[in-house]
Amino acid sequence: MMDWNKELNIYLMDNITTITNEWLALRDSGQESIYSSDASAATEQRLREQNNLTNLTIASSLLGPSGNFDEQKKEWAEVIAKSRIASNTPISEVVDAISRVRKVFWRQIERFVGQQTEAVPVTVVLQWGETVHLAFDELLTAFSAMYFTLMTTRLSAQQSLIDELSSPIIKINENIGILPLVGDIDTERAKAILEVVPAKCIKTDIIKLFIDLSGVSIIDTMVANQIYEVIQVLDLLGVKSTITGIRPEIAQTSIQLGLDFSTIETHSSLQQALKDKYVVKKVD
Repeated sequence: MMDWNKELNIYLMDNITTITNEWLALRDSGQESIYSSDASAATEQRLREQNNLTNLTIASSLLGPSGNFDEQKKEWAEVIAKSRIASNTPISEVVDAISRVRKVFWRQIERFVGQQTEAVPVTVVLQWGETVHLAFDELLTAFSAMYFTLMTTRLSAQQSLIDELSSPIIKINENIGILPLVGDIDTERAKAILEVVPAKCIKTDIIKLFIDLSGVSIIDTMVANQIYEVIQVLDLLGVKSTITGIRPEIAQTSIQLGLDFSTIETHSSLQQALKDKYVVKKVD
């Protein structure tokens, strides 16, 4: 009895280059996309290699468990997702490209059926349709999940970098640092400061920190409270804080909140604080 699945798989393997060529021929021109027909030769070669991988993966679904489709699907999703993220390609373009692959792939199956001297049973062709289309659907699902995972990881890393840069500690000697805060501080940024600054102080052996607010224009009641919490946490860690450049409206907000800054050293400016603390006056 003819093993039609195996025969079709062999046929598809022999015609992978044809499938890829026909798919590449469907590309549109005049668009800034990895899928554009105007893309560079290097990009086209990468697409060719990746489309071959797509075809191999889909074809493996015809062989059942022995084809290791699930394993190949995972590997395919990782390769394609990483590549499309690197090229900043929207998911919508990937979905469209895979849709075109699906059409070309099925066209090749139709050719196989037409070339057979022995008629392929209708039930077999219907089963191929279900298997192949389900395999393409699973590829899209696996790709979307991998794309989301990789993008989330990238955004998380970028946010961590932003948090680091939004609360830089500048060391002026071995144990003394300055935290210059600039721009608006919203609730999210204040939370990031609370998470980042104490850890930085411990890591860099800071025991005295000047928190300069002269570059901060607006602080709401929630943020003022969180900055107060930062100072309390630092105090518990043995890091003494000095606030400089606090604006009158910020001071008023703190008073309205009932925050007790009487135990915290404050100065009108960072320059004045450093002068008072670390500039030795000349003795006549």
